[in-house]
Amino acid sequence: MKSKKRFPVKQAKSAGLLLLVFIAFMSCSPKEKTIDSKPLNLSFSQYSEFVKDTFYIDVQLPKTYFEDSSKAFSAVYLLDGNFYTPIVAPIQHQYEETGLLDPKILISISYKDFKSMDSLRVRDYLYPKSIASDGMEAPGGGQNFKSYITNELIPMIDAEFRTGKHDRTLVGHSFGGYFVLYALHDQLENNETHFKSFISASPTLWYNDFYLNRLPEALRKRNKNLNLFLTVGGDEHPEWSVKPVIDFSNQIKEQEIKEFKFINRVYNNLGHMDTGLISYIKGLQELKK
Repeated sequence: MKSKKRFPVKQAKSAGLLLLVFIAFMSCSPKEKTIDSKPLNLSFSQYSEFVKDTFYIDVQLPKTYFEDSSKAFSAVYLLDGNFYTPIVAPIQHQYEETGLLDPKILISISYKDFKSMDSLRVRDYLYPKSIASDGMEAPGGGQNFKSYITNELIPMIDAEFRTGKHDRTLVGHSFGGYFVLYALHDQLENNETHFKSFISASPTLWYNDFYLNRLPEALRKRNKNLNLFLTVGGDEHPEWSVKPVIDFSNQIKEQEIKEFKFINRVYNNLGHMDTGLISYIKGLQELKK
C-alpha cells in the first residue's frame, strides 16, 4: 500500500465559505452568554487517569435549559474542540432558536491549545498502533481516549447536568471521524450503550490497512438500535478518501441491518476541511427524522 499524507486532499473550492462562517461567529464568544445571570457556557479541565493527560472541556447548555428544571436534554460530544467549538457553539444556539435543531447540551473536548491539538489528536484518535504503510507514527491510544470519555467525562457530565442518559451523540472529523467509527466498533464488541448516535465526517478509513473494515460485520451481529451518519467531500482525494467511504457505506448497506439507521452523504464541491461543519448540522438533523 502506498503511504498517505495526513490530509491527502485537493484545495477545497468552498474553503472560503467555511472561513467566512468561522470569522462571523468568532466574535460571538460562547463563554459570555447568560440567561438571567445563569451561565449557558462553562469551561473546565479534567485530568484523565487513562490517558495520563489533561483535557479542556467546554459545555454549552441550550437557551431553554433553565426554563424547566425537570427536563433532560440529549448530549453531543464533539472532538477537535479547539477548532470546532468557536464555529459550532454559536450555530447550535442560533439553530435551536429558529427551530432548525433540537436543544442539546454540547460538550466539546479540547487540548491545552490549538498547536497541541495537531499532535495529540494523533495520539488519541487512532487505534491500533500505526503500521509502516500508514506513512506516519501513531501510538494507537484510541482505547485509552475512549475509556476517558466513557469512564471519566460522561459520568461527570451526567452528574452535573440534566442529560438524557440514553441519547448521546459522538461527532468527529478526519482522524476524529475515524475515532467515532472505532468507538462504535468498540462499543459493539463490549456490549456497551454509551452512545446512541455517531456522526463521522471524512474518516481516515485507510489507517492501519483499513482496520475498521471489520465494523460492518460487527454491526450485523450486535447492533442495538443505533444511528450512524457518514460523510465525505466530493473534492477529497478520490483513492484514499472518497472511494473508501463509498465502499465502506456499501458494505454496511449489504448487511441489511435491522433497527440500525444508516445515512451516508458525498457532498459535491466540498474538500476535506469543509465537511466537518456541514456534517455536524446535517447529521443531527437527519438522524432525528
